[in-house]
Amino acid sequence: MVPDGATGDPTRMLCLHCARKIVSPKSVGRYEGLTRYLKFRAAFTGVVKLSLAEVDGIIRDNLPLSAYRDEGWWDNSLRRLHAKAWLNARWEVQEVDLKRGYVVFQKVRALPTKSGRKRPSSSVEKKPFAPVPVHFPKSRKPSKTRVARLYAKLKNIERQEASMPKYRGSFKPKPKHEKKLFKPEKKPR
Repeated sequence: MVPDGATGDPTRMLCLHCARKIVSPKSVGRYEGLTRYLKFRAAFTGVVKLSLAEVDGIIRDNLPLSAYRDEGWWDNSLRRLHAKAWLNARWEVQEVDLKRGYVVFQKVRALPTKSGRKRPSSSVEKKPFAPVPVHFPKSRKPSKTRVARLYAKLKNIERQEASMPKYRGSFKPKPKHEKKLFKPEKKPR
């Protein structure tokens, strides 16, 4: 038994099994990456052609050797774990070519729902994908007050520069620390 760290209550005790469930990260299935990829592509297209190497990259692991040798591995069967990955994303394997090394997925129009109710049929026409319009922010003009303040600052700087003495040639006035340190006749050369 360990104290409950989630609520901060030391009087509430949890068994180690329950604490492990709370602390440990959720496990992700091997083919979860393929499911997410196909759900993402569903917004853009109805057919996806992937090479077997691309599928390896998407799932971040190698496919089993039977996927490269047997076309039956790519059957749309809910009994198989790997097939659930694309079926849960509402896609089916349309074509497999193991010699050329690619698989073609096609989006399923309608799947039966778990509750048994049917979704509205294709009486409502789906519009083709249109990207979200991008609105660029308009460039703001500074307010008249801000412009007036900046103009006044510039004029003050100009006046300050004009009031400073101008020296001919390359003569520059000595800094204060130099005036204090060295007397004009004893300055080192």
